[in-house]
Amino acid sequence: MSALKVLVTGASGFVGEAVVFRLLADKKFCPIAASRGATRLNGLCSVQPFDMNMDVLPALDDVHVVIHAAARVHVMNETAEDALTEFRKVNVDGTLRLARRAAESGVKRFIFVSSIKVNGEGSFAPSVYEADDQPHPVDPYGISKYEAEQALKKLHSETGMEVVIIRPPLVYGPGVKANFQNMMMWLDKGIPLPLGLIRNQRSFVAIGNLVNLIDVCIDHPAAANQTFLVSDGEDLSTTQLLRRLSRAMGRPARLVPVPAWLLKLAATTLGKQAFAQRLCGSLQIDIGKNRELLGWTPPVSVDDAMRQTADHYRENVKR
Repeated sequence: MSALKVLVTGASGFVGEAVVFRLLADKKFCPIAASRGATRLNGLCSVQPFDMNMDVLPALDDVHVVIHAAARVHVMNETAEDALTEFRKVNVDGTLRLARRAAESGVKRFIFVSSIKVNGEGSFAPSVYEADDQPHPVDPYGISKYEAEQALKKLHSETGMEVVIIRPPLVYGPGVKANFQNMMMWLDKGIPLPLGLIRNQRSFVAIGNLVNLIDVCIDHPAAANQTFLVSDGEDLSTTQLLRRLSRAMGRPARLVPVPAWLLKLAATTLGKQAFAQRLCGSLQIDIGKNRELLGWTPPVSVDDAMRQTADHYRENVKR
């Protein structure tokens, strides 16, 4: 039996690259990396140019499945004057161009890595987000991801190409950057943080768990035309996250017990409400649908994922 050809976009990014490495480890798959820029995958598998901004699309001949991880990503401090238009150009128009080409080329299944931001910005106990809840995106990034999902569902109804949507929350793991890497730097340097009294609950997902779910969705019959949320299956407060991460790093967590309401007040005064929401607000995910339809549970524990993340930081980032 010939290997299943799977094209992965965003292959130079955190998620896309991890997906390709996972596929390379399984002989039943023949991964093709589609990347806008340089990638460490050169020489390991077929690499094709792909740029949603420039309408540079990869060849899709004999490709069975497309995993679309490329996107204009959410940033904390958006600088574009019309951010929604810029997000739509890439996340909606670019995604649909690729998906149409995939359908025309006979691709059987299109897996779209979306975002929990399609569901909304946060939940309040005891409520949690479920995969089939009514979406409520708030910011331009979340809106663009939701519009892309809708466009893909319409394309499925027109062409029959199967569509699978996966909405992750914050993804962490070896090689993670941005705010999660910053947290590791703060803990490593022993910087006191006013985050010792945060009692929120947030869902996260280790890169190993996200990639495992994507792997399952490549050929699981029950995944066709479904939307899935994904998490580690263990929610943490910001305080718990920092303590668990510090333990994985072998460093003390110097967390000052400042009340959450005072942090929110200070953030509002400084115009950093969105940042305060991520630190103090709750965002919980129910992955029960994954268990029921796919028999899937997260294979990587939070502590193991944090150890892997800390080990990579020590070996590759720490100065």
